[in-house]
Amino acid sequence: MSMPVGAIPVLPLKNTVIYPSVTQNLRVGRDKSIRAVDLAALKNNWILTVAQKHPDQTVESIDDLHEIGTLCKIESIKGTPDSGYFIVVRGYYRMKITSYKAESEIFEAYTERLDDIVDIDETTQSAFLSSLREISNSVLRLLPGNTDQIQELIAGIEDVSLLSHLAAANSEIALNEKQKLLEMVNLKDRVMYLLNLLQQYKGTLEVQQDIRSKLHSKLGQTQREHILREQLKTIKEELGDDGDEVSVTDDYKIKIAALQLPQETLELAQQQLKKLQNSNTQSPEYQMIRSHLDLICALPWNKSSEFKDFDILEAEKTLDLDHYGLAKIKKRILQHLAVLKLKKDKRGSILLFIGPPGVGKTSLGQSIAKVLGKKYQRVSLGGLRDESELRGHRRTYIGALPGRIISSLKKAGENDPVFVLDEIDKMSRSYSGDPASAMLEVLDPEQNTAFADHYLDTPFDLSKVFFIATANSLEGIPLPLLDRMEVIDLSGYTTSEKFHIAKTHLLPKQLSEHGIDPTQILMTDEVILRIISHYTREAGVRDLQRKMAQICRYASEKIIRGEKTLTVDLNSLEDIFGQERYPNEVTDIVATPGVVTGLAWTPVGGDILFIETALVPGKGDMIITGQLGDVMKESAQIAKSLIKARMAVLAPTFDFSKFDIHLHVPSGATPKDGPSAGITLLSSLASLVSRRAVNPKMAMTGEITLRGKVTPVGGIKEKVIAAHRAGVTEIIMCNKNEKDLKDVPPEVTTQIKFHFVENINQVLSIALGVDLFHWDEESLYSPNNLIPYTSGNSQT
Repeated sequence: MSMPVGAIPVLPLKNTVIYPSVTQNLRVGRDKSIRAVDLAALKNNWILTVAQKHPDQTVESIDDLHEIGTLCKIESIKGTPDSGYFIVVRGYYRMKITSYKAESEIFEAYTERLDDIVDIDETTQSAFLSSLREISNSVLRLLPGNTDQIQELIAGIEDVSLLSHLAAANSEIALNEKQKLLEMVNLKDRVMYLLNLLQQYKGTLEVQQDIRSKLHSKLGQTQREHILREQLKTIKEELGDDGDEVSVTDDYKIKIAALQLPQETLELAQQQLKKLQNSNTQSPEYQMIRSHLDLICALPWNKSSEFKDFDILEAEKTLDLDHYGLAKIKKRILQHLAVLKLKKDKRGSILLFIGPPGVGKTSLGQSIAKVLGKKYQRVSLGGLRDESELRGHRRTYIGALPGRIISSLKKAGENDPVFVLDEIDKMSRSYSGDPASAMLEVLDPEQNTAFADHYLDTPFDLSKVFFIATANSLEGIPLPLLDRMEVIDLSGYTTSEKFHIAKTHLLPKQLSEHGIDPTQILMTDEVILRIISHYTREAGVRDLQRKMAQICRYASEKIIRGEKTLTVDLNSLEDIFGQERYPNEVTDIVATPGVVTGLAWTPVGGDILFIETALVPGKGDMIITGQLGDVMKESAQIAKSLIKARMAVLAPTFDFSKFDIHLHVPSGATPKDGPSAGITLLSSLASLVSRRAVNPKMAMTGEITLRGKVTPVGGIKEKVIAAHRAGVTEIIMCNKNEKDLKDVPPEVTTQIKFHFVENINQVLSIALGVDLFHWDEESLYSPNNLIPYTSGNSQT
C-alpha cells in the first residue's frame, strides 16, 4: 500500500495506543480531532494516531504529544461534526514525527517510517512465538467469559511481530508501558519486555481470581448456613424449643453476673430473664423486655471515675484560666476539692448557682468536671412540664423511655459525673405532674441513694453525683427544693471585669473563629471600655461577645477589600454598631425637682430607674402610673403621709388640698414592684413640694416605715454595680446594708461615696440639704392632738 505524501493530520489519543496491524474503534469528540478526521477524509483517509503524554490534560501544543505514533487508515466514519464521530481505524506503520506543519489550525506532521529490526534467527522467533502463545492463552483462561475464539485466533498467527502487537493492544497494562512497546523497534527487545509485562498481568489476574473464588465460597457458605439456620429454627418452633432465646439469655446472664448488682436489682433482672425465655421473639413484649435488660446492663452501677490526685494550686489555676473574677464561687469550689482530696469517698455535692444570664454558670460546671477528672453531663430543664421527663415512663406504655437523669448516667458510663441541671427555675407545672416535686428526690442527699425511675423500676444510687443547678432567680424555685441546695450567688460583672474578659478571652476567641490574625486588627483599651459602657447594658458578657464578633465581621470585610491592618478607634464604632444604644442615663440628665434616681434588682442583674413626680391642679389625690405593683404603690402612700407630716419644714406655704400629685416611673411596659424604692419615692415627693433638686448622680435604695425608719433591702451588690455602670457617684442606703458592700468589688466601692442612714430625716438632709434633725416628731402625738381612749362601746 502506498504511503501518503506530505503532512499527515494528527489524531491525539487520550487513553489508548494503536499498534500496526491492529484494528480499533475510536470516539472522536474534541474540536481539533474532528477537524483532523475531516481533513484525513480529503487525504485518502490517512491519519496519524499519537498518544498524549498526559491523558488527564488537554493538548495545547506539540510538546504534549509523543514523538512516535502509528499511521492508520480510517475504514469507516459514523456521526456528524456536531455530535462527534465514531471511527474504525487500522494501523499500518510505526512512524516517527520529524516536524509539524506550521500555521495549521490542527496538528499536521511530517514523518518517517520505522520498520522492525529483526536480529534473531528463525529458531529464536519460533521460541518467542511459542512463549507468546503460551502466556496469552494463560491470561485468556484467567479472564471471565468464553475466550475460545480468541485462543483459536492466536493459534493461527505465525508472525511474532503481529502477535506482539495484538497481545499488547488487548492487555490491561499501563498506558506508558503500551507507548514504550510501540517505541521499541527491535523485535527481540519488544517481545522480551512484553513477556515480562504479560507475566505480571497474569499474576494480577490470578490474585483477582483467588479473591473471587474465596468470596464466592464465603457467600455460598453464608447462604448455606442461613438456609440451615432457618430450617433449624422451624424445627425448633415445631418442637416448642427455640434455641435463639437460650443464647440471648445466656449472654444477659453473663453480663448481669459481671455487674455485681444490688440484691433488689438482681432479682428484677432475673425475673425479666425468665420472662424473656418464655416470650415469643415476634411479640412486642419480647423487645420491651430486651430494652429493659439492655438499660440495666448499660448503667454504671459500680463503675466510678478513677480518683484524680490533683494539685489544689493547679486546680485554682485552671479555674482562673477558664473564668475571670467569680472569686467567691471559686473559693467554694476549691474548698470542695480540698475535702475530696482529704476524704476520697466523699459524697457528691448539690450546689445552686444563682445569677443573671451570661455570667458563666453553666461553663463553671465544665471547669469543675475538668478539674476533678470526671465526666460532664448537662440536662436543660427550661420549659419542662412533665415529671416523666425526669422519672421516665412506665414500661406499660408503648414507646416508654427512661428519664433524663438515668439516660444521662447511661451516656456518662460512670456513677459520679458532674451533672448540671440547667435553668431549674424555669420548670412549670401541668396536668402531667410537677417536675419540681420530682427533683426533690434527686437533690435530697438522704433520698437520692435510692432514686426510683419509673422505667428502670429499681432504685439507683445518685449520691456520688456532683449536682450543679443553675437559675436566674429564686422566685421560680419552690422552697422545699431550694432548701436542699447550697445557694451560691453569681452577680454581674463590673466594667473592669468585663474589660479583662473581653481583652483576654472574648476578642482572641472571635479573632480565631473568624480567621483573623491578631496583628491584622488594632483596638485600644478605650474602645473596649466604650463598647462596654455605651453599646452593652447587661450583667453578663453575652452581648459583649456578640459585639466582638460584629467587629470581627467588619474587619473581615475590610481585609478582603485589601486593607492589611485595620485600626478600630472611637470614630469607627458608630460605623460598626450605629448610634450608641446606652448613653449615660445619669450624668446627661439635668437636675429637676421631683426627679430622683433609684436602684432596682432584676433577674438579669441590677439597674437604675427614675422616680418622676409632678403637681397638677386637683384635690390632693395621688395619680400613680408606670405599671407599679401593690407593694410599690403602698410605699408611695407611706411617702406621701410622711411628707405631709413634715410640710412645716419642707414647704410651709404649700397646700396639698389644691393639687394632685402625679407619680410616674418610666419604662411603663415593664412591671415594677417591691419596697426598696421607699426612700426614692419619699425624696421625689420632698423634692417636688420643696422645689429643691436632687443631685442626678446620687442614687438611693431602702424601705421606709410609717414611723420614718429606713430598713434594709436585698440585692445590694447588683444595685451598686449597676449604679457604678450608670455613672452614679453617691448612694444612700440603710446602715444595716453596710455589711453587704463586702461582696462588691473594690474598684466599684472606691469610686462611689456611700451614705448610711437610719431614718428619713437623714435621707432628706443628705438629698435635699433640709435640716430635719430638730423637727419635733413628738408634737404630732401631743395631748391636744390625741383622741382619748375609753373602754366599752363609748363613742369618740
